[in-house]
Amino acid sequence: MIGNLEQSQIIFIIIIMAASAIPVGFMAGLFGIGGGLITVPVLFYIFNSVGLDQSFIMHLAVGTSFAIIIPTSISSVLTHMKYKAVDFDIVKTFGIFVILGVILGTIFAVNLKTSGLILFFSIMTMIFALFFLILKEKNNPIKKKVNLSIKIFSGLISGFLSAPMGIGGGIINTPILKMFGYSINVAIGSSAALGFLISLIGAFGFIISGKYLNIQAPLSLGFVNIPAFLIFVPITTLMAKFGAKTVHKVNKKLIGKLFGVFLLIVSLRLFFEYYSF
Repeated sequence: MIGNLEQSQIIFIIIIMAASAIPVGFMAGLFGIGGGLITVPVLFYIFNSVGLDQSFIMHLAVGTSFAIIIPTSISSVLTHMKYKAVDFDIVKTFGIFVILGVILGTIFAVNLKTSGLILFFSIMTMIFALFFLILKEKNNPIKKKVNLSIKIFSGLISGFLSAPMGIGGGIINTPILKMFGYSINVAIGSSAALGFLISLIGAFGFIISGKYLNIQAPLSLGFVNIPAFLIFVPITTLMAKFGAKTVHKVNKKLIGKLFGVFLLIVSLRLFFEYYSF
């Protein structure tokens, strides 16, 4: 267990966490995502290596990831707001259904079997990747009037899938907002704002569920590990600002292609995780 770790092992774990926090924060700002696709596997590996009970280490990784995303997304959103790249109208209307999805997904995640979800999620990610790689960015995109039923369905799906994965939902919400007619910059900025809502509700849900189940995770609040949170947050918050500034200085077409490549990499990684399950 943690108390039996040598000083060198503790230092190594801190270094791994700090090093992982750099790309997590930067991508959070650049792509409007929470960074959970990196954070969760890293935390899962670390929690497993220190001998924590394997029956809850994935839940602990997911819950901690949500907690880390909260301040990271705030930093990202504030920076995007300076460039007027956050549409709070869509965040308020679409966000309601996303929140409902997160609540349902968090409840479901407590006893979740992940293999089927990983396969489904990787397929969806591949579809979104192809969407960004093939679709041409319009010079003057026009916001579309989106049917309420579409908002409800896509919002619930976005929140529900984000909850068991410990992600801010950016890889789902950014393509959805693009299909709603938003430019890539506004889609990313608004997705970051939605990521704040997802992470806030998700973290709260995993704290409550961890306390309800009375798990014996050291230095943790429910399914949120405090040391990991304290190490990640200062770095991810700082790097999110750099990522958010970068997205407004790069060609929009290039941003879309980069996001497509990123989603493609994520999809392939998830396929690998599914087959190694």
